[in-house]
Amino acid sequence: MKPFWEEKSLAQMSDAEWESLCDGCARCCMIKLQDEDTEEVFYTSIVCNLLDQEACRCTAYPRRHELVPNCVVLTHREVDEFHWLPTTCAYRTLAEGRPLAWWHPLVSGSPDTVHDAEISVQGKVIAQSEVDEDQEQEMIIRWVEM
Repeated sequence: MKPFWEEKSLAQMSDAEWESLCDGCARCCMIKLQDEDTEEVFYTSIVCNLLDQEACRCTAYPRRHELVPNCVVLTHREVDEFHWLPTTCAYRTLAEGRPLAWWHPLVSGSPDTVHDAEISVQGKVIAQSEVDEDQEQEMIIRWVEM
């Protein structure tokens, strides 16, 4: 029997299945800047203040949209907009018809492989509260593949 992510489309997944696709990389918690002219998205090494940088998990996940109004919401209805997600993101990967990577916890069986493979933001980022807004452009990084 094939795993659910190989049998179902993103739209067919239950809420629990959808949530389990998150690999725990926390790249979606990185502050992104968008060029107003080209609409190109740039990732920074700045992350939301709610992120536990060691565990790469939100410390207030159920209330995140209440606490951070512009927090990203990913649903199967926005699949066409997933181009801004890193190529490593399981949601984008599956939307593009590619298989999950070996380090994805659903494949490896361990939540640590995303860190072992250096896909997560663990040890690479700084909290937004520690950066002046005028420094954000200086914090653009190139290690996230788009």
